Amino acid sequence: MCKTKALRLTAYFPAVLAALLLSACEPPAPEPQIDWQPPAFELSDADGQLLRYPADLEGPAIVLFWASWCPYCKALMPHLQSIVDESDGAVQVLALNIRDDADPVAFMAEYGYDFRLFPDSDAVAESWGVKGTPGLFLVDATGRAVFSNYAIPKEAFAGDPAALVEEMKHYQKAARRAPVWASELRKAIDRTLL
Repeated sequence: MCKTKALRLTAYFPAVLAALLLSACEPPAPEPQIDWQPPAFELSDADGQLLRYPADLEGPAIVLFWASWCPYCKALMPHLQSIVDESDGAVQVLALNIRDDADPVAFMAEYGYDFRLFPDSDAVAESWGVKGTPGLFLVDATGRAVFSNYAIPKEAFAGDPAALVEEMKHYQKAARRAPVWASELRKAIDRTLL
């Protein structure tokens, strides 16, 4: 290596070292998973009612991070409404709308979902480590996450997941994945309510 290159590299060394040290001090973002305590939050719903999570939970709840443009969310939401209807109020859906320019209130009204809607929930999604939609969790009455769609094993899905990615459009994959997510969620609800 020539002397000029060596001098240029040593000039960058303090900046690189400082960046590495600073990044080592930041806590890692939580990875959505099961059996963990998500961060607490306070958020007003679309009706202006404040939710203090987890203190205000009255029982198990489905926490859904969603957007109106998401084909996976659109495929999943009817399944979630069925769960709400079948539980006779024992399980509610907290629908945290993220990364959405559309009107989530109008969307919920159009489709008739009985979810508790929280518009503009991006900060909560970030604190929970949600990177995409849908982020689907089941939390118990203490707010502990006991289920996540991110933690469903690949074996639960029929066929080769890699082939699905290449051959299908998003709405087609959503139509296949949403029933599996809902089935696994129902199993988790049954375990939680026992």
